[in-house]
Amino acid sequence: MRARSVLAGRGFVLFPAAAYAVHQLRYGLGYGSAASSALAAQGHGYLDSLAPWIALLLALGFGSFLMRLARAAAGRADSRARRSTAGLIGVAWALLFATYAVQEWLEGMFAAGHPAGLAGIVGHGGWWALPLSGVAAVAVTGLLRLASAAVEAVSSLAAARVLVPACVVLRPAEATPLAASPLAGRLAGRSPPEAFSAACA
Repeated sequence: MRARSVLAGRGFVLFPAAAYAVHQLRYGLGYGSAASSALAAQGHGYLDSLAPWIALLLALGFGSFLMRLARAAAGRADSRARRSTAGLIGVAWALLFATYAVQEWLEGMFAAGHPAGLAGIVGHGGWWALPLSGVAAVAVTGLLRLASAAVEAVSSLAAARVLVPACVVLRPAEATPLAASPLAGRLAGRSPPEAFSAACA
């Protein structure tokens, strides 16, 4: 599985938030209560300006999930192929740690007060980034799997939906008209006039 396929997938909107969490938690575990001071002293203040954009990406990802649910409820199947869980975790783990390492290396080169080289990456508790990247990778994969399971459940319900039959209108059976007696209609013979009857008597 290529890294590009992971970044092009739905996990892309979760990746910046996961990388941000790995970075912040690494400093929290490495420096403890002095994490805020260490972040400020080593030139990490720019990360605060990225937080709103990360929140926006998460909101977009949630909106995309709701759209997938709506499409599944309408009976439109999700056409994207599912990647293996183990492969997705492995690639996400490697990408997250690589992101942290490159970020720290660049900060060591350009930020005043930041340790340079390998010391800036793994020094002062920097090794925490490796297991934290694994935890974040599992979390991202779990969220993607939960979202896919929810979409599949809604799609299955939509496919198996029982349509309520239309109400059956009870109609009376067609009645067969009875043949009317000639005496009951206008065609019945008229009786002789009363005077004629009396004369013949």
